[in-house]
Amino acid sequence: MWDHDWHTLVSLRRGLLQTLQQHGLPVTGERIIDMGCGDRPYELLFTERGCEDIGCDLAGDGNGRLQPGVPVLLPDASADGVVSFQVLEHVWDLDWYLGECHRLLKPGGWLLLSTHGAWLYHPHPTDFRRWTRSGLIGELEDRGFTVKSVAGVVGPLAWTTQFRLLGFQHVLRKIPVIGPLVLFPLVCLMNLRMVLRMR
Repeated sequence: MWDHDWHTLVSLRRGLLQTLQQHGLPVTGERIIDMGCGDRPYELLFTERGCEDIGCDLAGDGNGRLQPGVPVLLPDASADGVVSFQVLEHVWDLDWYLGECHRLLKPGGWLLLSTHGAWLYHPHPTDFRRWTRSGLIGELEDRGFTVKSVAGVVGPLAWTTQFRLLGFQHVLRKIPVIGPLVLFPLVCLMNLRMVLRMR
């Protein structure tokens, strides 16, 4: 609760779990490809359910290397599910990225994707977009996906508190000794406020 991203990350994880449960996913034994896995914070969501989790990332090697414009070295229709968590806003070529997600899925396979509707600029290594609900649905449907559900994770009241907290943190970290002492209880208080203002 003392991390400025705590509420957002807890809400995202809760939302992912609810979505998986709502749709009865994943099924034991499924192969899941994580497109932009980073340090793989969500791997256990799938391996604990008896699934094979294959991570792909910019820093990956071999079959798991994501290189913009280049096909992932995995066969067509080799995944029961493809997951993409907080990656899409960093992708310039949506046709390539979503095309690869589509190519890797078996017929009847599923895509679970999360991205930003509103967030501060955060290049990692790049940052290109934010979506409205209808805009994101349109991007996916234009590329051959059928959208079954869309769920918001953190509402506008909590987002405004999150943005204020990021500003306070930026200022307080620059003040020697007193800044960190003030920052710790402030972060906890602001996270509590976000919990109370979830939607």
